[in-house]
Amino acid sequence: MTKDKALKERLLTTLEELEITKNQLKFWTDSIDELSEIQDAFNTNANEKTNLNNNIIVDIGTDCIKPFYIALKFKPTMIIGIDEDLLPFGSEIQQGSRLLTETKIRFYNCSLFDKQKIDKILRKERVDKFDFALTSKTLHHLRTGQCIAKKRNKKHECTEDEKDCIYEFEEEKVFSKLLELGKRVVVYESFAPDEEDEDKIRGRGGYFSAKEWKRVFNYLLSKYEVKFIRPQLFLSKDEILSNLDVILREMDTICFYIEDKKPK
Repeated sequence: MTKDKALKERLLTTLEELEITKNQLKFWTDSIDELSEIQDAFNTNANEKTNLNNNIIVDIGTDCIKPFYIALKFKPTMIIGIDEDLLPFGSEIQQGSRLLTETKIRFYNCSLFDKQKIDKILRKERVDKFDFALTSKTLHHLRTGQCIAKKRNKKHECTEDEKDCIYEFEEEKVFSKLLELGKRVVVYESFAPDEEDEDKIRGRGGYFSAKEWKRVFNYLLSKYEVKFIRPQLFLSKDEILSNLDVILREMDTICFYIEDKKPK
């Protein structure tokens, strides 16, 4: 190998390492921004500051970083993060967090729909049900239905890698599963249907269209208590649905939570 070629390869390796570091730093900074908008969804008393003492949280599709920030700021008893493809630094955060917080943080490679593995985790951690189930920029990745790309384009052909596929979002299946895990389900979600979903996993992923959001909220409002955090504008079902187009035009993310309807 010539000296110039060896130098070029070292330079390329260094540039790749810098890009990885840059991306990892973005995970940390993005999580700060997201938590600043999500934190009010954990508040169970509008007249007091958020207090998560004695609460337990499950973070679906975890970025491994937000649980650490939540532990430092709000000191819940435990946070469990699950994802089908955990980030490589998750184990370091899990180990290192013991030095900085008394909150128990655990991460598991697991799908929301893997009932057998979910039940095993619950038994291991001695949990019947979490106080909160958090999905942050994850909801649109919980697509499991049929490929809707065929409905949009009759010439679409599903390939083995499903790269160009987009599955349907089955709101009844997803939200019933989330509410099995958490008493309150907190959703923080991007809205960018005209942009490419960079972390799209096979046919799962692909940002929600406005039509899908309307269907999701029609379903949620008919079955559950729904509270918007971002934007903080609406009180009733009619207000939410009549202003949803405005929300989606003017904002790139929304945050809300759902709970079972309280008996009257």
